Amino acid sequence: MFAYFRGKLALLLPEEAVVEVSGIAYRFLISASTHRQLPEPGSEVLLFSHLSVREDALQLYGFSKEEERQLFRLLLLTSGVGPKLALAVLSGLPVQDVHEAILNNTPERLYGITGVGKKTASRIILELRDKILKLPPLSGLAAPATLQSSRLREDAINALVMLGFSRITVQKAVVALLEQKPDLTVEEVVKSALVSIHNS
Repeated sequence: MFAYFRGKLALLLPEEAVVEVSGIAYRFLISASTHRQLPEPGSEVLLFSHLSVREDALQLYGFSKEEERQLFRLLLLTSGVGPKLALAVLSGLPVQDVHEAILNNTPERLYGITGVGKKTASRIILELRDKILKLPPLSGLAAPATLQSSRLREDAINALVMLGFSRITVQKAVVALLEQKPDLTVEEVVKSALVSIHNS
């Protein structure tokens, strides 16, 4: 129904954003990834949107990138996956990583996401693999730089998990760090993530 909304960002919280368009304020639920991409309140933004219709409510979901909305909608096609869990997946891993987990049949990459256990991860992969293969850009092989970045991220996450931290905690810290400073080495990511985790 709505492709996107362009307007002034009136309010930004970790899990929601309010965008004012022509005097009307629209509330969107957002992922951690979209939250990190949005500017300060008062700035102009464009959010790709998805309208969820239930008997008792209408809810807008907002995404900073079209591929994130695309993956969100695919996840909703999975048995037992609703909007809340689909948003958790997008908050837990970058879109490219979710695509790779599905295409490479590596459900363990999804286990650390809140609400995603072994059965749900396996179901996501089983039900979405063919659909992911039919998508344009992200369905192909990742560029060498993207693969290298993905390996670095996984190496840093695995190192932190071995230190005793939960996978979901370190995934959030590592992904946030690499979005801000993509040129860090594994050692630098681990050190910075430790500081970030201890300070949170």
